[in-house]
Amino acid sequence: MRELWTMPGIRFFLAVLFMVMSFGLTLTGCSRNEDHSQEESDDQEEASGQEETSGQEEISNDTASDSGDEYTLTTKVVDVIGDPVFEDYGRLIFPVDRTISDDLELQDVGDILIWYNNVNPDRTVEIANYLRDQAAAGNQIFYDIYTEEEKAEDPDKEDTGLFFFRGEPGAKTAIVNAGGGFMYVAAMHDSFPHALELSKRGYNGFALIYRPGADTACEDLARAIAFLHENVEELQIDMTDYSLWGGSAGARMAAWLGSYGTAAFGEDAYPAPGAVIMQYTGLSDVTGAEPPTYACVGTSDGIASWRTMKDYISRIQDNGTDAEIEVFDGLRHGFGLGEGTVAEGWLDHAVSFWERNMNE
Repeated sequence: MRELWTMPGIRFFLAVLFMVMSFGLTLTGCSRNEDHSQEESDDQEEASGQEETSGQEEISNDTASDSGDEYTLTTKVVDVIGDPVFEDYGRLIFPVDRTISDDLELQDVGDILIWYNNVNPDRTVEIANYLRDQAAAGNQIFYDIYTEEEKAEDPDKEDTGLFFFRGEPGAKTAIVNAGGGFMYVAAMHDSFPHALELSKRGYNGFALIYRPGADTACEDLARAIAFLHENVEELQIDMTDYSLWGGSAGARMAAWLGSYGTAAFGEDAYPAPGAVIMQYTGLSDVTGAEPPTYACVGTSDGIASWRTMKDYISRIQDNGTDAEIEVFDGLRHGFGLGEGTVAEGWLDHAVSFWERNMNE
């Protein structure tokens, strides 16, 4: 099994992560050089300590209706987590590794998503209601990727699984991985919205909840890929030319699984993805085995350098592999779907990129 801490920059990443946790996410400066030292700086990812404000968008006056059972902007997060419709997995809708106060409302979820910007409260409400409606209709929306025996042996695996955003039966599949500096999983902003939008376009979207830590996260993604391949008939999905998506730390996971494969992380060997879609991460190691790769990032990202990402894509292209990047002027780290920004619409560009790299 491949140990990511032995890769260039990862030991540095883990050292900084320890410092960040010890000193309570104190802001630190990060200088960047144009050579390999820039890679190490970028490898800090969200855990670099350059904690940015959530940049939550201004809340519109058009709040959801208080009638019926619908969640609204003022619904308490704990009430969503504890909703009986979600059985025992409601806690995984929001980051289990972040403190959630009893009075936190859906409109303020961006407050706990450190390193993220452009969090859309209306989108948060939409996703919470979508999940509730699907579960209430009897559709299974959450799948364990580990057996009860495996979870008993390693209790941390209790906090893993796949949320299913259904597209058309038999349609192709995308697995979306949120970031969070390998400290938490920011699914409500960095993977759920993407999976929901992909399902609206007919594709089957899965959002992975994984264990923080570079190695364990990749092990969980490898297991998720194996699980989906083994259950295509039950789930009514097509895993041919599947795509791996990710933002920040989640983008690293997608890229690593795309380049090294599932066997490197403890699973049987399964086909490589048809495309990797990555947002705002300063990954720079190019192995020559990269799948077709789309990337996007903002010029004002203080964590993931757009220059590093552009160089990464350029070197993939030099190897004869299809790759492209969009760089958005003025955007900071973690813009998600980029709704209401210059990046709005990037997801459609990424879908088109994926489609042109499908073999069937």
